[in-house]
Amino acid sequence: MDFIKILILAVILVALAFAGFAVTILLRKGGKFPNTHVSGNKHLRKEGITCAQTQDRIEQRKAWEKTNFREVRPVKPNPVKPNPEK
Repeated sequence: MDFIKILILAVILVALAFAGFAVTILLRKGGKFPNTHVSGNKHLRKEGITCAQTQDRIEQRKAWEKTNFREVRPVKPNPVKPNPEK
C-alpha cells in the first residue's frame, strides 16, 4: 500500500512539473521549447564549435562531393582455394 502512495505522489509531482513547463512555454511571448542543441548557442557557433552529428554531416557531404560514382566498379571476389594441408 505504501508503494502505491509513493507511486501516485511521484506521478502527481511529474505531472505538475510538466504542466508548469507547458504553462511557461504557452504564456511566454513567442514561447518556444528552449534550444539546448550545441548549434543553438551563438557563442559556440562563433568559436566554430559544432556537435558530433553536424560535424559528421559536413564530412559525409565532403566525401560525397569528392567521390565520382561513375568510375566505381564492383570488385570481383577472389575464389577460395582449398587448403592442401587437410
